[in-house]
Amino acid sequence: MRRWAARWARAVRTAARCVTVAATTGCTTTTGPGAAPDTPARGEEVETPTEEMDPLARARDQMVRFQIEDRGVRSPRVLRAMREVPRHRFVPQEYRALSHRDQPLPIGYDVTISQPYIVALMSELADVDPGDRVLEIGTGSGYQAAVLAAMDAEVYTIEIIAPLAEEARALLGELYPQVHTRAGDGYRGWPEHAPYQAIVITAAPPEIPEPLKEQLAIGGRMVVPVGSQDQELMVITRTRAGYQTRGVIPVRFVPMTGEAQER
Repeated sequence: MRRWAARWARAVRTAARCVTVAATTGCTTTTGPGAAPDTPARGEEVETPTEEMDPLARARDQMVRFQIEDRGVRSPRVLRAMREVPRHRFVPQEYRALSHRDQPLPIGYDVTISQPYIVALMSELADVDPGDRVLEIGTGSGYQAAVLAAMDAEVYTIEIIAPLAEEARALLGELYPQVHTRAGDGYRGWPEHAPYQAIVITAAPPEIPEPLKEQLAIGGRMVVPVGSQDQELMVITRTRAGYQTRGVIPVRFVPMTGEAQER
């Protein structure tokens, strides 16, 4: 709890893209099967913010319980991060009243912040350990990167829309300074900091980008929606012998733009 309180105190001092459809806003997915919430791993403390520390703690707790745990996300570290990260800070002011609803929301430039469930699911599939180096392609508002950072990962994130990248850089620098943000085309990744234990892609390429596969560490995982019309959320694991690929659920994301569409 002390560590969480320190993070929130730091944020408060400095301050004061999915089961739902958003065809008009770009990012949708199907629900995972319902499942009862799991208990934390032995010896792992789940830190839940209190309303005294954060007036929106209850809203995030209900978001996690009913939208995420009830759909089968079990990782205590993912659940803790989803309770911790102030989702409303990553949503435009005019939509903040809807921040914790089970839906994606527009963040400008014809892109969205993904619904909470898909962020939690992709974070769990990435299977990030503390200290892992993670690459995200498609920063958006910075929410997915913030969740990964709250799981104690070192995050590198690339956004092709320059104004979004700058907005996310400012907010993430305030809340999660271990996140490194860059504006640019993410198709070729960020090789200077490879290899990565996980790569999370939040827009759909027609095919899995080979340069990103090559930047995975042995044992590393890529979580990516793949396809044009019919898309599937996939997990690619790099092994010493090559790559293992498995499908997770059908999804519909905004397309990955830039070089991914030119090939």
